Amino acid sequence: FPQDMLIHQLFEAQAARHPDTLAVVYEDQTLSYGELNHHANQLAHYLIALGVRPDDRVAICVERSPEMVVGLLAILKAGGAYVPLDPSYPPERLVYMLEDAAPVALLTQSELAQSEWLAQFDTLPTVLLDNHEPSLATQPADNPASQALGLASRHLAYVIYTSGSTGQPKGVMIEHQNLCNLITTQQHA
Repeated sequence: FPQDMLIHQLFEAQAARHPDTLAVVYEDQTLSYGELNHHANQLAHYLIALGVRPDDRVAICVERSPEMVVGLLAILKAGGAYVPLDPSYPPERLVYMLEDAAPVALLTQSELAQSEWLAQFDTLPTVLLDNHEPSLATQPADNPASQALGLASRHLAYVIYTSGSTGQPKGVMIEHQNLCNLITTQQHA
């Protein structure tokens, strides 16, 4: 891959080549590459309108679902770095991770948004991925222009929390170039 490749651009290239091929299958739900790209683009444009910029962290706390994949891609396309939060974690761990990551927004699902531990983050802009907000449908469906966003391969793709030796989770920041290098290495292994 070129040195300046962004991880979501690899997906966009695949979606352009094979828009009707299945990309996501979960229980009885499916999304083609074209559908997934369309939904992720609309959410990405919504996140950009919310003010998400390169290196901004956006937390995503959702159950496994097609919405999770849409959310992850949308965060990347908007220039943000996703911070995955497993809803099965103890509330105190989730609170610590949210406080430490200091995200500019949270993507979640209706049922999880009612969690007691989230109440203290009521000022954090929150998008319900299973709510299908009408304002999302009015967003453009084209790929956001990474260059116009100032997004480069040196920017963060995600922040993942590991179990720290001190007992507190540690956030590890991964850039687009590191992720693309990993994929390249694994494809040639």
